[in-house]
Amino acid sequence: MPESATPQALDRAAAMGLMARAPADALETLFPDLPPHVLLRGPEIGTVMVRGRQGGTGAPFNLGEMTVSRCSVRLESGAVGHAHVQGRDRNHARRAAVLDALLQTAQAPSLAEAVLAPLARAENARRETRAAKAAATKVEFFTLVRGEDQ
Repeated sequence: MPESATPQALDRAAAMGLMARAPADALETLFPDLPPHVLLRGPEIGTVMVRGRQGGTGAPFNLGEMTVSRCSVRLESGAVGHAHVQGRDRNHARRAAVLDALLQTAQAPSLAEAVLAPLARAENARRETRAAKAAATKVEFFTLVRGEDQ
């Protein structure tokens, strides 16, 4: 998610990605109480094939399998939410699916401010920390001009 993106400007896919990448305990802290909902597809654990491309543009290849948890819910209002999260945390998947459904209702602006904004700030802070650690190990190479090269 770009730093300049505001929670209100997030589209559904970006919001779902933010919830999936967020630590489960952070999501639970920001969104502790789940409203009444019906499980359409209960929290399930499975695997997905992760694919990659050499250099980002080459032919796709299968990198390996990754464990994921998925869930689909319907709120009393009829809004349906879905979630896929990395790992085996069923509660994380359920909470993210309920939040996805709520973000399709009139509560979206308040939830975006109360839940998505702090998650986005925390994610940006983690990225900046990782980038700073990587920058500290950067090596600058340079070439001196030799006399015969002129």
